Amino acid sequence: MSVPLYIPVLPTRPHAAAAYRTLAPDVQRQVAPLWTLPPRPGMLPKPLAERIAKEAGDTATAQRLGAGWLDAPFADEDEAAVLADVLTPDWWDHRNLRPVTGPGRPDAQQSLALAAARHREDGLGIRVRLPADWNDRTTSDVAALLGRLPTGCPADLFLDLATVLPDRPDAAKEALRALDTLIQLTSWHTMTVVAGGFPEPPDDFREGVPYEAPRTDWETWHEIRHSERPYLPRLRYGDYGIHPATYVSQTPPARGGGPPWGILRYTTSRSYHLSKVPHGKQYDDANRQAARRLTSLADFRGVDAGAGERWLRDRIAGSVSTGNHSTWNRVGNVQHVTFVTNALRRNAG
Repeated sequence: MSVPLYIPVLPTRPHAAAAYRTLAPDVQRQVAPLWTLPPRPGMLPKPLAERIAKEAGDTATAQRLGAGWLDAPFADEDEAAVLADVLTPDWWDHRNLRPVTGPGRPDAQQSLALAAARHREDGLGIRVRLPADWNDRTTSDVAALLGRLPTGCPADLFLDLATVLPDRPDAAKEALRALDTLIQLTSWHTMTVVAGGFPEPPDDFREGVPYEAPRTDWETWHEIRHSERPYLPRLRYGDYGIHPATYVSQTPPARGGGPPWGILRYTTSRSYHLSKVPHGKQYDDANRQAARRLTSLADFRGVDAGAGERWLRDRIAGSVSTGNHSTWNRVGNVQHVTFVTNALRRNAG
């Protein structure tokens, strides 16, 4: 696998796959998603197996032209056993996805990922969660996983900081503590720091009232990049796209579920912008106004920036429908991933 610039954590949901497919080819080539299966506690084994097979298969189809990873970090013991029955080592053949596991996972999930990595002989992702302070005991757990890999099998490190908002000012320092330790365990093929920065909507979120939040995760990334560690040139950036880090851990709602409103999201160099949109054709004017608020931002990049910006223009003009949760999530991720990729390319240059 070539080394990507940007690793977004994306849920194995149709809107995320559609967003990835919508990316311009030059952007898509720089992006290698870490696809994440959601938890489905309590689901019976047969429907669970069918759901896993469909989501993993659809993700592999979306990923057919580029490399990525597939993870199931929230599977409990029962789910992990079903997962191992579906994603057998042979399943990974001829698919552009690499398996992922991590310390503290059920043995069935770890064994599945390790067996697939041995079968393919081309890599295993190890996802180390760091939602708070670094714990040195994690080092031995990661070393034990690496010890189960065949000699010469490459490993990719994902240091997952989870949510990084303004209430977590020491996130960069904790990340560097972890990296300083983990870098010594093996010759990592790739190393990625992942953080979720888009906030949940505020409690008083209202139509017609824009909401802005700082890009704390992006600031954390730059603090890490300015730390003068010798391994920094090898470090890659990752985030959770336009959703809070908790989004991928949520069981998807039943068809037609969810609130009667959604969110249009836009990313600028310093801020995240959220605009509440009601759901339904009868709210067409309010929906257009929400799109207009984003295109009126001083940092709006214009319709030539990408498909996300063009959709906002067309929504204002009424040449596309009001959309739904899937549409708004797809459009939001297209603009975000495109913008972040271009920013990383500029910095790399």
